[in-house]
Amino acid sequence: MNNTHALTTTGFEIPGYRVTRSYGVVRGIIVRSRSVVGNLGASIQSLFGGNISIYTELCEQARGEAFQLMLAHAGQLGANAVLGVRYDATELAPGITEVLCYGTAVAVVESAG
Repeated sequence: MNNTHALTTTGFEIPGYRVTRSYGVVRGIIVRSRSVVGNLGASIQSLFGGNISIYTELCEQARGEAFQLMLAHAGQLGANAVLGVRYDATELAPGITEVLCYGTAVAVVESAG
């Protein structure tokens, strides 16, 4: 899965481009749960301290999927860029987390000069 997009930024402008149309807020939402096996592995890793790679991988996957869903939403509207990209996460229940990726979908063209 490709987690980057050339015309996506956390900023509100893209150097060398100008916004010609705004399509509004777009989002990608994914809800993930931890498996019993994953929790067991993470518990073992936590005994030794440091990075708990099982959870890191889970978080990266969830963010990547939410990002791709946001890009798809923008594409459905006709946008070719997303500005002000942000992430948010909410624990819905113990072990179940929603990851939200959102931004403003826009159409951009290269600036002259």
